[in-house]
Amino acid sequence: MRIRIVDAFTDRPFAGNPAGVLLLDSPSFPDDTWLGDVAREVNLSETAFAHPLPPGAGADWALRWFTPTTEVDMCGHATLATAHVLRTTGAATGTVRFAARCGILTATAHDDGSLTLDFPTSPLTPLDVPDGVARALGARVLSAHDTSEHIGDLVVELADEPTVRALTPDFKALVAHSKRGIIATAPAQDPARGYDFVSRGFFPGVGIDEDPVTGSAHTALAPFWAARLGRTELTGLQASARTGLVRVSLRGERTLLTGTAVTVLDGELLAAP
Repeated sequence: MRIRIVDAFTDRPFAGNPAGVLLLDSPSFPDDTWLGDVAREVNLSETAFAHPLPPGAGADWALRWFTPTTEVDMCGHATLATAHVLRTTGAATGTVRFAARCGILTATAHDDGSLTLDFPTSPLTPLDVPDGVARALGARVLSAHDTSEHIGDLVVELADEPTVRALTPDFKALVAHSKRGIIATAPAQDPARGYDFVSRGFFPGVGIDEDPVTGSAHTALAPFWAARLGRTELTGLQASARTGLVRVSLRGERTLLTGTAVTVLDGELLAAP
């Protein structure tokens, strides 16, 4: 069975967010124990598993995502990585429809090599800043917003880009403050550098202290920053050590996420189900 490692939301190797991708020949998924074992072996923030669906199924491929410790409802970078593998191997062209736990997602390939994902927009619910969040992050929090059930993140607004970049959170303390993770964000210090806002994502509750580039979080960051900046076409920089750019387009109940990807490893998985 072929297994690939793809760096997503970047145009160069060893940047962006790496994801494992396995395209399965079977008409259904292997049992969850095997899927979880593979994800732990790959040991990246997400490993994607996909298998083709028959005509009339309402989608082209079924898609699931696993962290090293759990299955998640939605993942942007591993979806981008899967679409990249489908395109570069010739397994699919044009627009691909995925059936996932969060509904039908699509990925459209463009002539310049980029891919656009069509995801549900995450509605935001303003909250009082929860006790302990600022202390766990080590920075003053200006506002806090809850996100949809499929994401389960807490979006927290910080003062500025340098504050986001300088964060050194207490990961154990962060676990108590959201279903999935904490997204810290602030406006770009200099929009002339090609991005409008910055973010960092911390997910210790699902086995990931810091995620390099979190595509799904941008379905919440898009409406958050569109309301503040007065534009629906924006670019976010996730300011992790690897960094990555996500272009977002807010379309009401849907958010388009555009980026590129690079395959860095193409090998054989010997432990078949």
